[in-house]
Amino acid sequence: MNGLIPAPVLQVTGEAYVPLSADGAEIRAYVRQPLNQRAPLSYKIEFLEHYIPNNTYYLPQTLRQELLVMGQPRTANEPAGTFARDILNRLLIDLSWASSRLEGNTYTRLDTEQLINRGQAAEGKDATETQMILNHKVAIEYLVNHADVIDINRPTILSLHALLSDGLLRDPGAGGRVRTIAVDISGSVYRPLALPQKLDELFGHVLDIGREIEDPFEQAFFLMVHLPYLQPFEDVNKRVSRLAANIPLLKRNLCPLSFVDVPEQAYVDAVIGVYELNRIELLRDVFVWAYERSCQQYLAVQQQLVPPDTFRLRYRSALNETVRAIVHDGHDADLAHISAVIPASVGDVDHDRFIGMVSQEFTHIHAGNAVRYGLGALEFEAWRNARPVPK
Repeated sequence: MNGLIPAPVLQVTGEAYVPLSADGAEIRAYVRQPLNQRAPLSYKIEFLEHYIPNNTYYLPQTLRQELLVMGQPRTANEPAGTFARDILNRLLIDLSWASSRLEGNTYTRLDTEQLINRGQAAEGKDATETQMILNHKVAIEYLVNHADVIDINRPTILSLHALLSDGLLRDPGAGGRVRTIAVDISGSVYRPLALPQKLDELFGHVLDIGREIEDPFEQAFFLMVHLPYLQPFEDVNKRVSRLAANIPLLKRNLCPLSFVDVPEQAYVDAVIGVYELNRIELLRDVFVWAYERSCQQYLAVQQQLVPPDTFRLRYRSALNETVRAIVHDGHDADLAHISAVIPASVGDVDHDRFIGMVSQEFTHIHAGNAVRYGLGALEFEAWRNARPVPK
């Protein structure tokens, strides 16, 4: 497990898949067997107990170093979440769509973009699919906007589950809580732990171990392995693990992991390999390929970004505060109202330029990017709809 990953073995079957290591191909062959040829089994606590933080590694050192080089943007030394905020609109669409697609959601990327940016649900889609996409959007915003305070702990992971499961559970009270009922895994002979007290204890143990891991990529991958394996929630466990894997990346200001273009079957096979064999090699193949793909996309996006306006950067907090004040108070974004709410942090000599910046900002705000200013999409829409239509 600590050895180097063998050279990829490309599949030539015509099936959409990721490049496989020899171990990954072996796992895939096993999980493709009919269910009646695979022996039923339950949760093995030894799989977790044998993992010693910063001593056991699912990702070899050379691979971790390669991922670090690959995932460092030019904003690497900026505060937590800076890079993710720079590409937030793109990340919201990509990660919401890709993670939902891995759950069988049939929204296209264009459908997802229309829903997130314009609030338009795709025609002919089940309401639960729309809800799943919107839940992802809110959960991603939560992570990015709180990148400096989130962690691998109960409050963060339970909040993630509450946001991702909103409106999707048979028991609405189960959102954000460790389950107290038994669950089954479709398509697998694995039977998760059913004892509530033991489950809650192990959930805490998984988070404690994950929090001790120092390397951000090892930490991310550990969560992708052990949260789904434990199945701490009634449902939405894999979605929680995929977004939770981004926590150490956001906190270190590394390129986020969006899972764009990851074949659903490859991901499902990899997770079942963890469930039934306690082997991580196939999921590692998926993780590494997915991260490389994410880096290629988002670092290219970053290169296209306009260099930051230093004046805007200096007064970013004041700008957001002013925009929120105008919207919250239900005022027009005119000279008088902007002048009345300018924060004290803006120097007198900068007032005129600051007012012009705020006024210009209001020409670009819409429901899809209102989150940048700490505003909800519906809140901003209500404010905009109350304004007279420009002539």
